[in-house]
Amino acid sequence: MRCLRAGALALLVIVPLLTGQAAAQPPGLPFPGLPVFPPPAAANGAVLPDIQQWIDRVIPPPPIAPVPQPVPMEETDGMTPGLAALRQAVLPAPVGDPMFDVWPADLADFAPGAVIEVRDITASAAPLVVLPIRQALLFKFRTTDAHDRPSFATATLVIPATASPVPGARPVVVNNLPIDALGRHCTPGYTLAHGFSSDSAFTDFVPPTTHLAVLRGYAVLIPDHEGPLMAYAEPYVAGHAVLDAVRAVRGWRADEFGASKFAMTGYSGGAIATHGAVKLIESYAPDLAPALVGAALGGVPADYEILARSMNGNLASAVFMAAVFGIARERPEILARMNNLAQWVATSPMKDQCVRVFALPGVLLLPIDIAANIADPLQSTLARDIYEVTRMAGLASATPLYIYNGEQEFWIPAAGARNLYSEQCSLGVTAVYRSVLGEHVIAAGLGYPEAVIWLDERLRGIPAESEC
Repeated sequence: MRCLRAGALALLVIVPLLTGQAAAQPPGLPFPGLPVFPPPAAANGAVLPDIQQWIDRVIPPPPIAPVPQPVPMEETDGMTPGLAALRQAVLPAPVGDPMFDVWPADLADFAPGAVIEVRDITASAAPLVVLPIRQALLFKFRTTDAHDRPSFATATLVIPATASPVPGARPVVVNNLPIDALGRHCTPGYTLAHGFSSDSAFTDFVPPTTHLAVLRGYAVLIPDHEGPLMAYAEPYVAGHAVLDAVRAVRGWRADEFGASKFAMTGYSGGAIATHGAVKLIESYAPDLAPALVGAALGGVPADYEILARSMNGNLASAVFMAAVFGIARERPEILARMNNLAQWVATSPMKDQCVRVFALPGVLLLPIDIAANIADPLQSTLARDIYEVTRMAGLASATPLYIYNGEQEFWIPAAGARNLYSEQCSLGVTAVYRSVLGEHVIAAGLGYPEAVIWLDERLRGIPAESEC
């Protein structure tokens, strides 16, 4: 934490100097050794024209060790040695638990969803669930990264002590929590396996989806959907991890869950995972289509081009930059566009922080230009490519959808959720949209009850009706 405080202090001092926001310097009192630049002025639509070049003149690149050869777990094809080394340096640090840290040497030999390891974590998870449970299990299973390469993920299955509320196989709620995090210790799986800590997310428990489902008699599946690279906000990684978590549970205990109905839910960061999963069912996991009976997603970050306008240069800017960084762990072409200041931050302890820490620099109201080595990065060709791939446009959900969003949302505007609803309707998907009063937090509370009722109906076998 001492390094973090020092880094934060340096950022608070350096950034105002670079952006011309510091108090005017008295004549005759220059800072020795620092070049003097004219103050930036808006031009050609760029927020901070030439600021990237100024940063790279003043701040040297961080020391980064070259990538050792061979690199058995990370793909470096197509990357320059410098970019490969930078990517290796920005990956999350180990947490000391092989369940989350260790890449199996024979990973490619496993089919997607195949179980690699199972650990009984009932002793640590039961006090957090509060309600009586029969068992809690942490799964490690094979999945697929954003480029169709073998990867792994973890997920927790919570099984109630009570009987199933419906005849036949016990239904399962797939609770895609908003894992807004860059470090592996911030995941719900780590919390349930190791106990509650200051790094555990409040949103792991509120709203109480896991507790309500257990009270109802449903099993709950909680995927750590950012994968081992903690690729925050990357929808393909998240979607694959969610679908393979379902495969893992169905295959591991087929007599109990092989015929179960599964319904997904997710809000905000959890909606990213749910959005990715429902759009990948048909192409990636068609075998799951009969078992997946519906998905509810709210506060939906479905279009990052919209978020680039709503979350940049304001209190949400640090969260937005962290999401871009999380995607860059899977798409290193973004890393190549980071300037020296961004590289220092991305290779510092900040790379392993949970949202409660990495969101704090948002008080500086910095635009993402401060981290790029190109002018107007959000309008660049690279940005347009990332918007396009993460939008997942034209992919139809293979399960009914319940979509809701706060009408007064200013950081995740309702336009993205409405566009998703219109798209899915045009593709013939059974869908419902609810406009909810309030911004992100208020809408989460007000929209939650009806979403949970909708999910419960799907798991009880009531067919979904479309409002398209």
